[in-house]
Amino acid sequence: MLFFFALKPREMPMALPDDYLPLTDIPEPLRSALGKTRQRLDESLERADSVASMQDLDPPSESWLALAPTRREELARVLVISDFAAETLVRYPDWLPSLDANGELDEAPDAETLDQWLAEALEDIEDEAGMQAVIRRFRRARMLGIVWRDLARPEGSGMWSTAASGSCLAETCLEGALAWLEEFFAPRWGRPAPRADGGSQRLVVLGMGKLGAGELNLSSDIDLIFAFPEKGVTRGGKREFDHQEYFTKLGQKLIGALDAVTADGFAFRVDMRLRPLGDGGPLVGSFAMLSSYYQDQGREWERYAMLKARPVAGDCEAGAELLASLRPFVYRKYLDFGAIESLREMKALINREVKRKGMSDNIKLGRGGIREVEFVVQAFQLIRGGRDTELQVTSLKTALECLPMLDLLPQEVVDELLPAYVFLRDLEHALQALEDRQTQALPVDSLDRERVALALRMEDWPAVMARLDEVREQVRGHFDAVIADPEEELETSPGREPGDIGEGVSLDEWRALWRGELGRGENGDEAYDMLESAGFAQPDVAARRLNDLRHSRQVQSMQRIGYERLDALMPMLLAAIADSEHPDRVLERVLPLIEAVLRRTAYLALLRENPDALEHLMRLCGASPWIAEQLARYPILLDELLTPTTLYTPADKDRLADELRQELSRIPEDDEESQLETLRVFKHAQVLHVAASDIAGARPLMKVSDYLTFIAEVVLEQVLAMAWKHLVRKHGYPQRRNGEAEETHFIIVGYGKLGGIELGYGSDLDLVFIHDADSQGSTDGERPIDNAVFFTRLGQRIIHLLTAVTPAGALYEVDMRLRPSGNAGLLVTTLDAFADYQRHQAWTWEHQALVRARVVAGDRALAERFEAVRREILGSRRDPATLREEVVKMRQKMRDHLGSSPEDQQGGRFDIKQDAGGMVDIEFLCQYAVLSMGHETPDLLAWSDNIRILETLESSGRLPAEDCHRLREAYLAYRNASHRAALTKQEARGEGDTFDEHRRHVSEPWTRLLESPT
Repeated sequence: MLFFFALKPREMPMALPDDYLPLTDIPEPLRSALGKTRQRLDESLERADSVASMQDLDPPSESWLALAPTRREELARVLVISDFAAETLVRYPDWLPSLDANGELDEAPDAETLDQWLAEALEDIEDEAGMQAVIRRFRRARMLGIVWRDLARPEGSGMWSTAASGSCLAETCLEGALAWLEEFFAPRWGRPAPRADGGSQRLVVLGMGKLGAGELNLSSDIDLIFAFPEKGVTRGGKREFDHQEYFTKLGQKLIGALDAVTADGFAFRVDMRLRPLGDGGPLVGSFAMLSSYYQDQGREWERYAMLKARPVAGDCEAGAELLASLRPFVYRKYLDFGAIESLREMKALINREVKRKGMSDNIKLGRGGIREVEFVVQAFQLIRGGRDTELQVTSLKTALECLPMLDLLPQEVVDELLPAYVFLRDLEHALQALEDRQTQALPVDSLDRERVALALRMEDWPAVMARLDEVREQVRGHFDAVIADPEEELETSPGREPGDIGEGVSLDEWRALWRGELGRGENGDEAYDMLESAGFAQPDVAARRLNDLRHSRQVQSMQRIGYERLDALMPMLLAAIADSEHPDRVLERVLPLIEAVLRRTAYLALLRENPDALEHLMRLCGASPWIAEQLARYPILLDELLTPTTLYTPADKDRLADELRQELSRIPEDDEESQLETLRVFKHAQVLHVAASDIAGARPLMKVSDYLTFIAEVVLEQVLAMAWKHLVRKHGYPQRRNGEAEETHFIIVGYGKLGGIELGYGSDLDLVFIHDADSQGSTDGERPIDNAVFFTRLGQRIIHLLTAVTPAGALYEVDMRLRPSGNAGLLVTTLDAFADYQRHQAWTWEHQALVRARVVAGDRALAERFEAVRREILGSRRDPATLREEVVKMRQKMRDHLGSSPEDQQGGRFDIKQDAGGMVDIEFLCQYAVLSMGHETPDLLAWSDNIRILETLESSGRLPAEDCHRLREAYLAYRNASHRAALTKQEARGEGDTFDEHRRHVSEPWTRLLESPT
C-alpha cells in the first residue's frame, strides 16, 4: 500500500504556478483567503522538496503539478472551504498525490481495505504512544478524503455516502485499536476465559446514535457501550484478572486510544454516558447485568437510545446476541403509544435547553431541526417496531422509507422529510468541514457564511437561509402532527368552540367529573346536571358507573404511570362518549374495555393519542355490543382503529393471504407459539374489519359472508402448512402409492356454513380430513411412522392449532362429526375409503351435508379428485318417494328439538333458523333439489352455496322463477337478521308478523315439493 502519513510532518517546498488553482467558481470575498493558503502550501512544498532531494526521492511538487485540471478545480474548492483540509495538506503535502493515486478522492475505500491499511500501519508499533499516533494520522488522512468527496461531490457521493464513510472509519479505528491493545496487554493481563459453550470472549463494543445507524457526522462524538458475555477470570497473563476488571481496563485503554489529545490531536471523542447508570455506572457490563438492568430499571429514553444500538467492534456476533436479548425492552410486543409522551417530555427538555442557552440557530436542536426528523421516525419505531419488524433497523433512512409501505406516513410526507433531512445534514457537514469541529450552529462570520454557501452549491447565504427556513417549516409541521398533544388537537379541531368538547363541555369539566371534584351546588348535583346537559338519558346511572370505576380496586392499585395515562384519557373518552348518538349505551359498553386494559396501559395511551380511534370506538361500540366484547377480550384489536382505510375495507382472499404471509415471515419458523399468536390476532382483526364494514353499510350481506369465509380459508391453509411442517420435521414425508414421498397429499373439506360460503360471526367450522397416501406405507424420516399414524397426528395437530386458547383467544371451534361414521370413525380417511362410505353406508342426511361440502385447503390435485367423487355421489339416481320421506323426517326431527317452543310460537316468536318457513327449510329444499334432480341437471352439482343452487334451479327451469326469487329474498333476509343478531348480542328471532311474508314464500314450495307432491 501507499503510506501517506508519516510519523513527523515534513519540514521544507517549492512554488506552484500562479494559475495553478482555478478561481472561476470561487466568490470574490474568498479569493484572498485562498491566496494566504496558497502561500503556506508553497512554503510547505518547498520544504518537502528539499527533504526529498537530500534523500534522493521524487519531489512532492511534481506529483502536485501532475494533478489533472479537474482535480485542481476540486482542490481550489476544498482549500477555500475547509481550513481542516488546508491545514492537513500544509502539514502533509505528500498525502494529496497518494490519495489521488489510490482513488480515495473519488470513491470511499471499503471496510476490508481500511482494516488492512490500518493493520499494516500498526504491525510494527511497539508502544501505546506509537499506536495512538498511527490511529490519529490514519483517521486524519481518511477524513481528508471524506471531506474532499463531500465538498467535490464526485459521482456516487453525497450526504449518505459521507455519513457511511465516517461510520466505517470509526469502526475501523475502534477495531484496529482494540485488536492492538488485546495483543499488547496479553502477556501481562492474559486473555478472558472461554464462554460456557467453549467460544472465546472479547469485548463487545456497541455503537449508539449516528454511529450505530451508520450515519455518522463529519466531526462527531461516538457514543459507545461496552459489554462482555460471561463472568470469569483471565488466563495466560502474569496475574489473573476478574473479567469485570479486565474488560474495564481494556475499555479505558480503548477510550484513550481514540479520545486522548496528543501532539497529533485526537481520533474520535468518545461518549460513554448512554451506558446503564451513565457516568455513575460501571464502564463495562456483563450480558446478564445489562439484561437485568434494562428489564428492571430501563427508562424510556434508554429505549430511544437503544433503537440505534449496533455492534461496531470486538465480538460483533456476541453483540448481536446481546441486542437480540434486549429487543423486547426496546420494541414492545404491542403498540406502545406511551412512548409519545416520553418523546414529548424529551422534546420539552430540549426546547427549554435551547431557549436557556440561546441556541435557536442550532440546526440540530432548534425548531424544525435534525432532531425533530429523528423524533418523527423514532416515534414510529418505538410505537410500532414490536409489530412491524421492518422498523427494527438502526438507519433513519431505511426506517423512514418503510413508513409509507406500512401506511404509517403518506408517501408525500416522506418525500418532504427525506430531502429536508438530507439538506440539514449537508448543512451540518458543511459547518463541520470548516475546521473539523463538532458544531451545528450557523456561522456569524461573513466569510464562513460564504464558505458554507459554496459548500452547498448555493448562490449566497440568503439563498441558504431561505432554503433552511422552508425546510424547518416542513419538518416542524410533520413533527407537530406526530408529537402533537391530543387534547390541544381535539380542542382546536374544526367546528369546535375554543375549550368546548363533547356537547359543549370543556375537557377541564370532564376531568373534574372523572376525578370526582364536582359536588352539590346551590342548584343540585353538579355531576348529574353536567351529564344530563351532555345528553345522557340516565345521568345518575352514568355517574355511578364512573364513580365505581374510579374507586375500584384495579384503579386504586394502579402504578403511577398507569394511573396518569388513565387520568389523561378519561376526559377525552367522556367527551367522545357524549358526542356519540347513544351516550348511555356507549358508556355501558366501553367501560368494561377500559377495565380490561388497566394493566396494559399502553392501550390507554393508544386511545388518548388517537382521537380518531376514540371516535371509531364510539361508533362501533354504540352499534354492536359484540364488537365491544371482542375489543374487551382482545384489546390488541384496538390497533385496528388506527387505520380507517382498512378498518372499514376488508381484504379479499388474495390480499388476506399476502398480509398473513408477510406477518408470519417476520417470525422465526421454529417459533410456533408466536406464529399461533399472530394467526389469532390476524383472524380477530380481520373479522373486526368485516363487522365494521357491515355496521357502516359498506358491504352487502353476501360479501360479509364471503369475507368471513375467506378469512377461515386463509387461516386453514396456514394452519395446515404449520402442522405439515411440524410432522415432516419429526417423521419425514409419507409415502405415496407410487412409492414416492412428496409434498402435501391432504385436503381439508369444509361442510355447513364454511362449505356453503355462508360463515357468520362466531361460526364454528365443520371439517373433514382426507388424504391420498399409501395406507400401508410409512414416512421416510429418521423416525418413521405408519402413514395412518402420520395423518391422524396431522389431523390432531390441525385441530389443536385451531382450538388451543392463548391470550388472543382461539382461532375457531371445530366440529368433526360429519366425517364418515361420525365420532366413531377415523379422524382422517383416504379418498377411496371416503368414496366407498358415501356410496354404500352414508345416510341421506350425510348426502344432504355433502351438497354443502367443498375443499377449503390442501393439495389441488386431490381436491379435484374429491370434487369428482362429490359429483358422482350427488348425481346418483335416487327413489323420489324415499328421498322425500327421509328429508322430511329429518327436518321434522330438527324442528322438534331445535325450533321454538309451542308457547313461543303462540306468542308470535319465530326462530329464524329452525322454525317452519325459516332458513333450514330453504337449505333442505336446495339439498333435496340437488339430490333428486342432479342426475338430470348436472349444473346443480357445481355449487355448494344455496343462493347459486337457487339461481341454477331457476335458470334450468326446475323450479318456477317466482319461487326461486322469493326463496332467495327470504334466505338473504334471514341471514341478514342473523348477522344483525350476532352483532347486537340478541337471539335470531322474529317478533310478531315481521317475517310472515317470507315464511309463506318458503312454506308454499316446501309443501308443494316435499309434503304433497303430485
